[in-house]
Amino acid sequence: MATSSISPGHGGLPQFDHYLDQFPRYLRGQLGLSESTERVYLADLRSFRQFLSIEGLSLTDMDRQTLRGYLAWLATEGRGEAGGFARVSVSRKLTVLRAFYKYLVQEGLFRSTPVPSGRSFKLKVNKNLPQFLGQREVTRLMDAPDESSEIGLRDKAILETLYACGVRLAEIHGMNVNDINFPQREILVRGKGSKERLVLFGQHTEDALRLYIGEARPKLAGLPTPALFLNRYGERLSRRSFEKLVRKYSALAGTRDDVHPHTLRHTFATHMLEGGADLRVIQELLGHSSPTTTQVYTHVTKQEALMAYLSHHPRADEPAGHEKSDAQGQEEPLTARKDA
Repeated sequence: MATSSISPGHGGLPQFDHYLDQFPRYLRGQLGLSESTERVYLADLRSFRQFLSIEGLSLTDMDRQTLRGYLAWLATEGRGEAGGFARVSVSRKLTVLRAFYKYLVQEGLFRSTPVPSGRSFKLKVNKNLPQFLGQREVTRLMDAPDESSEIGLRDKAILETLYACGVRLAEIHGMNVNDINFPQREILVRGKGSKERLVLFGQHTEDALRLYIGEARPKLAGLPTPALFLNRYGERLSRRSFEKLVRKYSALAGTRDDVHPHTLRHTFATHMLEGGADLRVIQELLGHSSPTTTQVYTHVTKQEALMAYLSHHPRADEPAGHEKSDAQGQEEPLTARKDA
């Protein structure tokens, strides 16, 4: 493979491509891998490159939260229209990623690898099903920001938009003020491959956006900018900041500790399907080019239905001829079990 002329000091994908060009020499010379194994490693790293491109990240953005987001993406959308990768493939890609970052340490890009070891980071990818929040968890999350401050109003609007619209991280990062159509309650978003689509929002999100745009954003804005969500310096809020604030309010709300903006996208789709929405409508709102990608959410709800049946039906898991005693305590409702 030809050596890239891009300086490793450049950030983003050029930096990635530079080190990827050099990686085969490390695989052959130090790890002693065969050419066929080398091809597998490089193919697996192309998946990671695609993820970085979609999320607008670079090699140096790696941490536990980024790794969780990558694994979730692999398990649900990594193969594009075909859906997510199987657990064994996700596990292999994680192994390859660890090897790649060890190589980057050797090259001087890091003092130590930012990818957690297998002992401290267990792979939790089960049956390619995306993680999502229960409805009560969502309510606590939406109520977490302090709306007495400009930042709190901004963050409230961000959380409402992520959940109401089911947008990707890159899509909410790229939103501009003029993309919002309040009379129609629509937002124009630019998805993968610069494809545009309209997403919808309800009253709660409208209220949050109007408060942010009318009261908070003018106080944050510096130089004129079309960006919808701004940081303290009046600039477009970074993708990393979106991730951090979702994690922050998830902790404040007492939900699970691995919530990512993509989790709210999964939550949007799952709750829409549970509410009776047609799969084709959800596909359109999510911006999936194929219904195959969207169908993963039908598996989620089927699993929830099975849990409900096993939890509530008196003869679901008892041997024939044996009924549950009336003295047994009743199970919590399904919605409560999801929020646990």
